Amino acid sequence: MTDQSKIPMPLGPDAPDSRGESLIERVAGRFDLNSFIGKPIPLPPEAQVRARVLVAAAPAPVNAADPLPEPRMAPQPVPSAGVPEPMAEVPEAVDAAAEPAHEFHGEPHPIDRERLREQGLIVPEGTVTALLEEFRIVKRQLLVQSADLRRQKAGAMAQRVLVSSPHPGEGKTYCALNLALSIAAEKESEVLLVDADFAKPSILSALGLPGGPGLMDALMDESVDVMDYVLGTDIPGLWVLPAGDTTNHDSEYLSSSRTARVLDCLTARAPHRMVIFDSPPALAASPAAELAKYVGQVVVIVRADRTGQGALEDAIQLLSACPNVQLLLNGAQFSPSGRSFGTYYGYRG
Repeated sequence: MTDQSKIPMPLGPDAPDSRGESLIERVAGRFDLNSFIGKPIPLPPEAQVRARVLVAAAPAPVNAADPLPEPRMAPQPVPSAGVPEPMAEVPEAVDAAAEPAHEFHGEPHPIDRERLREQGLIVPEGTVTALLEEFRIVKRQLLVQSADLRRQKAGAMAQRVLVSSPHPGEGKTYCALNLALSIAAEKESEVLLVDADFAKPSILSALGLPGGPGLMDALMDESVDVMDYVLGTDIPGLWVLPAGDTTNHDSEYLSSSRTARVLDCLTARAPHRMVIFDSPPALAASPAAELAKYVGQVVVIVRADRTGQGALEDAIQLLSACPNVQLLLNGAQFSPSGRSFGTYYGYRG
């Protein structure tokens, strides 16, 4: 071990003789080590106030033999002039998902069940028929696809289905009505049936609902709320939006930026709601192709022994703005594969 007292140190002319002192002692004598120590930083006044409040609020230890003291509020210090008061706690932000759904508020109109039966439509609260079972199978496929689109972050488009056909008379309105009636029977869903066949609307007459403004009126007038035009029915879960005013510029209004905003209102904060559009035939009128840009699924009705392959291919091409185009065979009297859907409940053996 070295002898620190023998290490030479440079000394000035006025320095005292430091022989016999240790190295640490001589360094401490030559340099002001205290200058390297930072000065304590005082707490800001508001922090001191909080500290005093916390200390005052802390209960003192209580002896088991002593009576419990009466509870009392901790004394709050009075801030002096120039000392800011403690900041109030900021309330947490409201969760957007917890907001109430954008519900429809139209008064329910009665639907004549006998009228539905005469048109060959599904009758709510009626017996289970082959027709009901067939559309249960169809709707289940559409609802499964809708759930997949939600997982793919498709947004409100996942809740919209467009029903069309290549030509008139192939059963698109018939299928759109039955599909809406079938989805309305779901326990945790509701459906809005939109009559988007502006030239020849037929949804209201099929259900026996009164006429009035509808989708086209909301597209033409930015001051109105499309929710005010939705009609309620006495069928639980079924709502109807009329086509509205007739115009020669329906395609131009549909291609405007307002269309997206209007359609978004129909599903705002309502993930349980499906929207079914009954559009005009794709080869007969242009609105079908315009509406296909805003939906997640398109169902093309193919009439057995009537719809030609060329017309079907042309219709699919026009509706290709929607990546999910599905075909529904309507009016088939036989099944080439021998399979028959929806006949179980008629079995008596």
